[in-house]
Amino acid sequence: MRTLFAAAAIVAAMSTAAIAQDQMPAQSGPNNAAVKDPSANNANMPVKGANSFTSGEARSRLEAKGYTHVSHLKKDDSGVWRGTAKKDGHTVNVSVDFQGNVIGS
Repeated sequence: MRTLFAAAAIVAAMSTAAIAQDQMPAQSGPNNAAVKDPSANNANMPVKGANSFTSGEARSRLEAKGYTHVSHLKKDDSGVWRGTAKKDGHTVNVSVDFQGNVIGS
């Protein structure tokens, strides 16, 4: 019984060590910081990343930037919400990335 317990403990310790070695170290500072000011972008193109915004939150960010008639919002494989909207009487393609950058083209 002791031998079985000792063997299980050794296997568990080895597994934990292997997992710890596979993880990337934390970076010393943010390379892609979130947008601190909703009226300004920190990038001129959408940034790829895990996006936690809901479609409603993405729509609200677009509307706060003056876009109306926001439609067809869908999150793509890069984590960017994309759709169409109107601004200044023109229909444009819009996007909201995980940092909150709102881009219209």
